[in-house]
Amino acid sequence: MGKKVGVLLSGCGVFDGAEIHESVLTLLNLDKAGAEIVCMAPDMEFPVVNHITQEATGEKRNILLESARIARGEIKNLKDVQASDLDALIMPGGMGAAKNLSDFADKGTDAVVLPEVQRILQDMLSAGKPVGAICIAPATLTKALGDKNPEVTIGNDMNTASALESMGARHFNCNVDMVHVDEKNKIVTTPAYMLGPGIKDIAAGIEKLVNKIVSMA
Repeated sequence: MGKKVGVLLSGCGVFDGAEIHESVLTLLNLDKAGAEIVCMAPDMEFPVVNHITQEATGEKRNILLESARIARGEIKNLKDVQASDLDALIMPGGMGAAKNLSDFADKGTDAVVLPEVQRILQDMLSAGKPVGAICIAPATLTKALGDKNPEVTIGNDMNTASALESMGARHFNCNVDMVHVDEKNKIVTTPAYMLGPGIKDIAAGIEKLVNKIVSMA
């Protein structure tokens, strides 16, 4: 097999978990690149959002179990994955990346990153292994790695960009079909559905991100 690339999922669905299109496009392009895919997610509960009304349902589900839907059952508990097991790591977006992997969606710059997510991101960077972050996922990445002053893009949303900069990032405006590469930290980001508008539009940037991550691994 080729490079071992982790895909860190945060549930299943744009409003409370991993964005499904972004996740599937990541998996598709990793498979095309000949990578060995290691899906993972934290084992914890999260509040569910009705994806038709975008309102909270009042129920809770488990991030690992929901993420397993995208991974077709082939998934690891994040706490059992070490940076030494991987050659690279990619975080798809979706609100789960900013609600479940951290609480950036609620707390903004005061966000706290889930300890297991903080650990894997810091360990990947310390080992000089590349990390990709899609859509809103750079917010959680920045909060975890702000002391490294990562270069990232979330597209061109000024409020989100300024929040990232106040957490230590350097933000670069990008179109949906572009990636930004932080050569020093080996971080690659693309706006995806922060810009959209559709699946064919986000596909171009995600393909570039995956290929760049695989080539850097």
